[in-house]
Amino acid sequence: MTRLLTIGAVLLCLAGTARAQEATAPFDADLQRLAEILGALHYLRGVCGANEGQKWRNEMQALIDAEAPSGERRRKIVASFNRGYRGFQQTYRTCTPAADLAIRRYLDEGARISREITARYAN
Repeated sequence: MTRLLTIGAVLLCLAGTARAQEATAPFDADLQRLAEILGALHYLRGVCGANEGQKWRNEMQALIDAEAPSGERRRKIVASFNRGYRGFQQTYRTCTPAADLAIRRYLDEGARISREITARYAN
């Protein structure tokens, strides 16, 4: 759960930086990857019975709210979330050991991306 707090901290730190560079930001590729991870977690955690409801979708909404992207930048971030969700939706209908492993790996990767973005771009 501390990983999620890290994601939240990143979102707050980046809000001002991204608005200043609306067309593109140097961390956009990382944000798109983070959005894809959130989409995957939104699907996988539900399949694996985590009973978290809309938690991961809400994290994605927090990212959108903090970044306030528009146009193509917004479209790419949202598309990344949807790609992460749909990719696993097509593969997993039930929770499997591989799904559990994917969840753990995505939690680790998301935390790493959050830490790296914060270290490089936070004010």
